[in-house]
Amino acid sequence: MALQISATNPEHPALLLELPWDTPLEEWPEEYLVPLPRGISRHVVRYARAGDEVIAVKELAERPALREYELLRDLDRLSIPAVDPLAVVTGRTDRAGAPLEPVLVTRHLGGSMPYRSMFETTLRPATMHRLMDALAVLLVRLHLAGFAWGDCSLSNTLFRRDAGAYAAYLVDAETGELHPRLSTGQREYDLDLARVNISGELLDLEASGALHPSVDPVEFGTEICDRYGGLWEELTRTSVYPAGKYHYIERRIRRLNDLGFDVAEMQIEHASNGSTVTFVPKVVDAGHHQRQLLRLTGLDTEENQARRLLTDLESWMATQDDYAPGDPLAARPEVLAHRWVREVFRPTVRAVPRELRATMDPAELYHQLLEHRWYLSERAQHDIGLDTAVADYVRNILPKARATLEPAPPE
Repeated sequence: MALQISATNPEHPALLLELPWDTPLEEWPEEYLVPLPRGISRHVVRYARAGDEVIAVKELAERPALREYELLRDLDRLSIPAVDPLAVVTGRTDRAGAPLEPVLVTRHLGGSMPYRSMFETTLRPATMHRLMDALAVLLVRLHLAGFAWGDCSLSNTLFRRDAGAYAAYLVDAETGELHPRLSTGQREYDLDLARVNISGELLDLEASGALHPSVDPVEFGTEICDRYGGLWEELTRTSVYPAGKYHYIERRIRRLNDLGFDVAEMQIEHASNGSTVTFVPKVVDAGHHQRQLLRLTGLDTEENQARRLLTDLESWMATQDDYAPGDPLAARPEVLAHRWVREVFRPTVRAVPRELRATMDPAELYHQLLEHRWYLSERAQHDIGLDTAVADYVRNILPKARATLEPAPPE
């Protein structure tokens, strides 16, 4: 049987032809290989260079190779974070004509490392928890798409920092199954497999002395189930909010924040009976909100202030008729962000008399006004609006705050 390279992109076969397919993957010469960290695998896996691409090559039988190739293509169409499938190479023989196993070729994810390799370093426990948060996000996204992984582990997952975010990517889809929808039992079984695999690998790392002494492998494996459960509930429950009660949306965002997640995307669908809201979560690095707010608006704030202002900006943008996330014809977020500064942020800050503002930073003042609006809206059980919040803040809050800051008169 002649060598055959099956690929969707016509450029990929040409890039792959120069590789030594007549040699078992385990014996490939060093000149073709790229020394990158790998997780443990039941198959032989090597990183190699094909033109300007760095690729991952995995030897396995033809049927599972073709099946995994198609599953990875399906995940790509569903916009699920996973490695990019390039080709399946079949019909391999050695120089004596003996058959060799086919290979699956995927593109190496630049700047990524296997989760197992990350845990082999001297990571602080707090960073490890954020890594597990990112893995919980990946599992939730897979399950929402109807994909049961069946083999989630530290070795089958890649980690990458992406524009300030912690992101986890699926590597091995060999045991996966794609369904229109997963049952509760399918999800719980997949999650239990993940717990067992993760705890097992952490125990292995602990035995080798590579794990931080404060990390309990069993508790850490269980933690991902807890994080997954809270995130799944908060993301999948349907919420229909009556018109004018947008503080309910903010309440839900706060619950996600309390779980340790930030909202990467918020979708609001207006209907006759209210507004249905869905969220896409992400795990962010320190300073992410500061950088994002500065890029969008030019406002240079503290991290917590930036998080609060970005939430308000996102909520405002979602109510604008000329904003549609994912629509290339929609107004650019930067344009809308500057409109928000001009039409919402600055007028709100200037509505507070200068003598009452004293030396309070504009971003902190706006943050305080949003917090006051939230408090009043919760008490009233409807969104009172910024104007009412500003008036109440100026009348009832600022005078008391100034009184506590001013020095007492001399006796």
